[in-house]
Amino acid sequence: MLHLGRSFASCFPPSLSQFGIGSMKNFYGLRGTALNIAIAVVAGTDFALFGYDQGVMGGLLTLKSFLKYFPQISTAGKTGAAASRASNIQGITVGGYTLGCFFGALATIWLGNILGRKRTIFVGSTIMIIGATIQCSSYSLGQLIASRLITGFGNGMNTSTVPTWQAETSKSHRRGQMVMIEGMLIVFGVMLSYWIDLGFSFLEPSTTAWRFPIAFQIVLALFIVCTIPGLPESPRWLVLKGRDQRALEVLAALQDLPEDDPIVQDEFRAVKDTVFEMAKGSFSDVFKTNKNRNLHRTILGYVNQMFQQISGINIITYYAATIFEQSIGLSSFLSRLLAACNGTEYFLASFIAIFTIEKIGRRKLMLFGAAGQAASMAILAGATSQGTGNQGLGILAAVFLFVFNSFFAVGWLGMTWLYPAEITPLDIRAPANAISTTANWIFNFMVVMVTPVAFNSIGYKTYVVFAVINAFMIPCVYLFFPETAYRSLEEMDEIFHQVHGLKGAFTVVKVAREKPHRYGKNGELLIAWDETEEAREVERRRSSVGQQGGKPYGMDDGVAEKKEVV
Repeated sequence: MLHLGRSFASCFPPSLSQFGIGSMKNFYGLRGTALNIAIAVVAGTDFALFGYDQGVMGGLLTLKSFLKYFPQISTAGKTGAAASRASNIQGITVGGYTLGCFFGALATIWLGNILGRKRTIFVGSTIMIIGATIQCSSYSLGQLIASRLITGFGNGMNTSTVPTWQAETSKSHRRGQMVMIEGMLIVFGVMLSYWIDLGFSFLEPSTTAWRFPIAFQIVLALFIVCTIPGLPESPRWLVLKGRDQRALEVLAALQDLPEDDPIVQDEFRAVKDTVFEMAKGSFSDVFKTNKNRNLHRTILGYVNQMFQQISGINIITYYAATIFEQSIGLSSFLSRLLAACNGTEYFLASFIAIFTIEKIGRRKLMLFGAAGQAASMAILAGATSQGTGNQGLGILAAVFLFVFNSFFAVGWLGMTWLYPAEITPLDIRAPANAISTTANWIFNFMVVMVTPVAFNSIGYKTYVVFAVINAFMIPCVYLFFPETAYRSLEEMDEIFHQVHGLKGAFTVVKVAREKPHRYGKNGELLIAWDETEEAREVERRRSSVGQQGGKPYGMDDGVAEKKEVV
């Protein structure tokens, strides 16, 4: 696999396979907070692109100029078998993007540790540009579906990698806030797509009304491709590849401290010792029930991503305008306007999570969100059960589409891009996060595919199904998901080392609650790495295997002295 990875990386042109030369130390001249913000901006742009892609199609499904080229996806005025067929085609067309994301996430399981975090994002963004170019120039349904699959493949690579890159280059007391900002930018992308859809709908019957909104995503992808080469690679990935000096440079730049500063040295030792323990990781290790509890932690990440999707959020994200028009009975223009307003309110609500994620913690926000989502879906079911004739109930339903989005924005929007990256150990972090992201996309595809069919078949009862699912999520989070706020990634390893067997699935929450923190709420060091039992255990093991030259355990000379530049 090592030689295969070298061969694969060598396939890229020098501008890609060597990007980072001359910039690794400089990072555009940024250090400390400024550098962290730059990383967050690029990562956030990727999530804005993700959100834009999710939302843009929803506002086009009822445009006459769009349906002129793709009449097969229109469900308006159709009944019986014709309506069922149109619903299926609409689901496939919209869901093709998420299916592509699923396969992109699968590819990252293999590519993630070969290419590294930055190059994976670079390749994914390039693929998205190709897919979006084909998509906005589509003249047939087959071309549209195929291009959405291509675009999705690139996005699947990105969304499997960006959270890991962000988590591994952030301070523990800022990590949650940074990823919540990315979650907010997902919604910014959704909101932007809704308003662009609305604005360009006035150009009907010109095809520009739908071609430009689809093409606009290329701008965001180009920004990522142009800026990510000069930003730092994950220091943990660099250590994993035996490039300790590079990793130390990155850690020092992120802290805006000299390389020999005690804080930088302490973090470097913690990272290096963790890699020493885990350097023999492989994809099969994801499924091991070992001391690191790899399978347990992978399942937590997978279920966390699955819960986000089966909450029903993408009923609204993808089909908001259609729901306002066909389920509530509003006009085409008013439906698109309300969808845009809904996206704006969704974006504003996402700010709440930025300021509460560290203060309140991950668990409480997830519990709060799930409870509110369950109640909102139940009210939506009641409000739409009488059809479209009751104006008062229609208004109530419209209001609770907004309310549902607000609860989701606070509790689950950014959480599932943060939590899996925090919960998994270093050696399996890339494949485990890719696996968890496949859950996001396969269940996303399922919801998007089933939604038109469900509304056509069981109507308002669709909301009942999602109300029950959200209610079920509450005890699951309470019993099984440990708190990760103010924990370094290495601390999470220590927590899982202290639980054992099947019982550990139930006790890990308690252990996480009771274990002292190494870092304070402002990032100050409370307990040095050398003072932890974990560090002493690592040192005992290092001595027992007689490690030479300071190379991580399990790495041969070729890896430790590897000259590949990222």
